Amino acid sequence: MAAGNNPQPKFHDPLLSTPSSPRHGRRYRPKAPITVVTLILLVLVLQFIVLPRYVYQISPSEVKLSQFYLDRLEAGLQKCAEITTPPVRYRVTSAGSRINPRWNPFTGQNETVILRNVKLFDGETVLDKKVDIVFKKGIIESVDTAGKSVTFEGHAKVFDLEGKFVTPGLVDLHSHHLAFAWPLLRATDDTNEVNPEMGPVTPQVRIADSIKAYDFATTVIASGGVTTSLILPGSANIMGGEAVLVKNALRSGENSEEVVEEILLEHGIPVSQRRRFMKMACGENPRRVYRHTRMGNAWYFRKHMERAKELMGKQDAWCLQAEALKEVGNVAAISSFMESTSKDGGATDYLEYDSSIGMLRGKVGVNIHCYETEDFWDMIHHSKEFGFRIQAFHHALEAWKVPEMIKDSGDNITIATFAEFGLYKKEAYEANLWAGKILAEHGVPVAYKSDHVETETNAKYLLYQAATAHSFHLSEDLALQSVTSVPARSLQIDHRVGYVREGCDADLVVWDSHPLSIGATALNVFIDGKDVLDAKTTEGSLSKVASEGRHELKSPDMRPTVAADVKQRSCSAIEKTGAKIAITGIQRSYLEVGLGPTAKSGSLTMVVNHGTITCFDSEDQCASASAESTTISLKNGHVLPGLTTVSVSLGLMEISSDSSTGDGEIRKGSLNPNDTVYAKYGVHLDGKAFARARIGGVTRAVTAPLYQGFVGGVSTGIKTSGKKTILDGGIFQDEVALHFAIGQAAKSESLSTISSEISKLRRILSENAGKDNVYGKAADGAFPLVVHAQNEYDIMQLIKIKQELPVINLILLGGAGAPLVAKELAAANISVILTANRGAQDTFEKLNSLPGPPLSKSPAAVLEEAGVLFGLAITGDGDSHIHNLPLEASWAAKYAGLSSKEAVNLVSRNIEQILGLDIKEESRDFVVFEGDPLQFGASVVVAFDGQDGSVSLCWPESN
Repeated sequence: MAAGNNPQPKFHDPLLSTPSSPRHGRRYRPKAPITVVTLILLVLVLQFIVLPRYVYQISPSEVKLSQFYLDRLEAGLQKCAEITTPPVRYRVTSAGSRINPRWNPFTGQNETVILRNVKLFDGETVLDKKVDIVFKKGIIESVDTAGKSVTFEGHAKVFDLEGKFVTPGLVDLHSHHLAFAWPLLRATDDTNEVNPEMGPVTPQVRIADSIKAYDFATTVIASGGVTTSLILPGSANIMGGEAVLVKNALRSGENSEEVVEEILLEHGIPVSQRRRFMKMACGENPRRVYRHTRMGNAWYFRKHMERAKELMGKQDAWCLQAEALKEVGNVAAISSFMESTSKDGGATDYLEYDSSIGMLRGKVGVNIHCYETEDFWDMIHHSKEFGFRIQAFHHALEAWKVPEMIKDSGDNITIATFAEFGLYKKEAYEANLWAGKILAEHGVPVAYKSDHVETETNAKYLLYQAATAHSFHLSEDLALQSVTSVPARSLQIDHRVGYVREGCDADLVVWDSHPLSIGATALNVFIDGKDVLDAKTTEGSLSKVASEGRHELKSPDMRPTVAADVKQRSCSAIEKTGAKIAITGIQRSYLEVGLGPTAKSGSLTMVVNHGTITCFDSEDQCASASAESTTISLKNGHVLPGLTTVSVSLGLMEISSDSSTGDGEIRKGSLNPNDTVYAKYGVHLDGKAFARARIGGVTRAVTAPLYQGFVGGVSTGIKTSGKKTILDGGIFQDEVALHFAIGQAAKSESLSTISSEISKLRRILSENAGKDNVYGKAADGAFPLVVHAQNEYDIMQLIKIKQELPVINLILLGGAGAPLVAKELAAANISVILTANRGAQDTFEKLNSLPGPPLSKSPAAVLEEAGVLFGLAITGDGDSHIHNLPLEASWAAKYAGLSSKEAVNLVSRNIEQILGLDIKEESRDFVVFEGDPLQFGASVVVAFDGQDGSVSLCWPESN
């Protein structure tokens, strides 16, 4: 039949009975004579009854053996049907079209819930009008215009949300929680099957066999609105094994027990009908683990897939032959066939290759850890060679370079990526903050995912990535889709999750503000219709939040940009030595000097001449001062002091995983003060992290030597503008502080216990007091002593040292456990540089730390209440997040009830005060933003160096 005449394929639903075959029309058939029929019957009786019983003498055992082979044949044919049946294609969800298979009457939702007056993002767009949402037994029953009469049976719990924002439960396309449970211990790391016997290709393993249905990270993740996650094996192997979908609700089964099956999204669905997913990896990870090149990795994969293809052919041949034998009904032939094929290893059930054959049959979705353009091309090439479809490239930080190549694959490949995390290895070095916008413009689906397991990838903050992408010009709808409907569609579960539609699972999140705004916090998280948050705890965690901060529904701004020619003209004019610059449209200033006597809030003008503010007042008041100046016109200008950060490795390591890209790392530090390492001797003052610092208004950074162990050396203060070198003012303070570490990460061969670390620190301070060396200066309080520590008991030991040696200027860096001893820190006058304001209980030493709202108060709120002087810094694998410093300050301020000025101080004046940096108000750096830098959507326009008055930044950019 010609292709154009093919009928449309019938919709397949395994839950419905198979339609009977159509009857053929009647037609004339000649009838055989009765004598012929009788003769045939006699032959059959002789063959199957008389001869076997009285001539051939078949024994009962042989009869049983024949029946055994018949049973095996039937089982094999059932397997054939199973392996060749395509994945279930679900109908478009509608009211009453389905039940929630996870629901049970014991612990499931048994009370109808109504959310009234909702501002809804439904998975596709933000609706113009408010709606009411009704759900029961874990299914959304109706979504209708607010105020319409709602009918329901029995009692209902009604929430009048007064216009609060509601979204679908977030869907995380890439997580490792439950397989690598918090706290992270060697005994519970079951994410990578790495051993010589298995090798780099392990598609036969399943992450479901590693799931720990007690991982409390699941509860933390759910508190961030993430209701569904794809749990993947790690990325050590070329083929890492099968992934599995979960709902982030622990103990949700009938008996509230820690049962793995009951946390699975497809619990209640027959195993044969569940979605299947393969995790693969290319590039650096398998290359490093197995010491192969990309060529070797490709060969191992192709060799495996060729064998899988061969076995699939054998499966198909077996199935066809078995079906033919069944139709003929020759018992002897069936027995012979089954006996011969059993010696071939069981062609219907090649367990080791089952997943790979499933890929070839389209039954297993393929998700590939892949970063670089050459690896995308290679994997697309392999997919065409063997005929499997790639669902998503994960991480994919160079996808923005080749969107058309990815689109041209024809497979609608999703890019599951990070919004900002990058620079941590060569593969991640080309990360682009604008990648989401670029990919979307080319029609490539974009999803943001967590890669959850550590603080930096804590899936609780998945939504923050969508918000970041929106600020870099991914539209509001696409940003919200990137963590809801896009990953759901990629995983082919969009009939259940990722949308708020009638018939979908009742997974919904109520937010305290616009979900793309800074610090947006979940107030209610419904999973299968049940709220997994405690209302009293949630309210207490947000007790310091100003009421106006809870109900901001306006979509946050995107970062202002400037045309290249306008930037070139403007920057050329203002960067001239001695230029006079007038900046209009300034709405807010956080400087403590410069404002004129008549200046009020509103549109102000700042005039800068030779780097000095000569007028900062109304436009009329500054008219004469601004004569013959270059004018920069702003709409929502904000002026901040240049921000100061304590960096991870800025200036000392460009790619954190490759020591050849920087100064290196101290591995065996000497305790002799004469051997102390000074960061000032190793800094380089440019790189991609510097570019990110500049777009965040960070003009100065304090960087300590990189070290493993107890001894850290002396930090230095550097400028980030990229216009200075170490010879002409790029180092603003040679020596800032002496650094040590206490805790698990500080253990070494010579100091193998924490108690020995504490003892050594005590000895260093007591034995060097009064001496003219760096240890002596620290012991005498003349030089700051910064100790990196996380655990509350380790911090208590530091408090005791300060109590015994009150003269020392002891500063705590890190401080996950600091809120637990906040009053004691305040009493001991110990300042804190907090890197754990959005921390995680990911290690054993941080087990008791605060997860933050909505599960607890924030660390910043507790420290503020206790009167501890603290500032903020951002930790991580390098400094790729450094541009978010003002946003982190705003987030901390929201939870702690701080003013905007106090928020700015957390990342400027407080850090300077804590470290004793000699920065005077009248000669500090200052930065002018278009937009409010304490919210998403602000860009640096110009910055001035406080030491020489030069323009240090002009519309800085970072990819």
